[in-house]
Amino acid sequence: MSQVSRLALDTPTEACLLSGRSPTAIHWRGCLTVGGTVLLSGTSSDAHTWNLIYIHLFLEERGYTVNNLGSCVPDALLVPMCRELRPDLVVLGSVNGHGFTDGLQAIRAIRQQHDLRHLPVVIGGRLGTDGLRNAGATRRLLDAGFDAVFDNGDLGAFDLFLNRRRTAAA
Repeated sequence: MSQVSRLALDTPTEACLLSGRSPTAIHWRGCLTVGGTVLLSGTSSDAHTWNLIYIHLFLEERGYTVNNLGSCVPDALLVPMCRELRPDLVVLGSVNGHGFTDGLQAIRAIRQQHDLRHLPVVIGGRLGTDGLRNAGATRRLLDAGFDAVFDNGDLGAFDLFLNRRRTAAA
């Protein structure tokens, strides 16, 4: 029996892995709703991809259409993709511990563009190399222009943020 065939069909992602379809292509117990489009990206120095795949599936399970740019995305690519795709939300993820530094650079590049100043942008993951939550770093990221910061990959807070956005849009 293969690893995939042993999955319990508890989530849309698991069901879709077996069916070969995208999670947004099926209706799961009536819980998927249209969430808008998300531009997902790793930070410029972060080569990790597993976190991006996880967040990609997490967002799709909540009804979002995800454009995943992958890892090590330079600001010179991120900014034009924000402009071209016009997503409802940009999500930056980092697990290498340089999310704070890379995030500051990325948000400054985005906010310098007049047409992207109001684009919602969030960052999450391991933002510092010490692995500790840092309120000062979070404040600096918010002051630089992020709409939300999810230090140490606080998925519960991210889900709450998404739900509040969905409720506000309804």
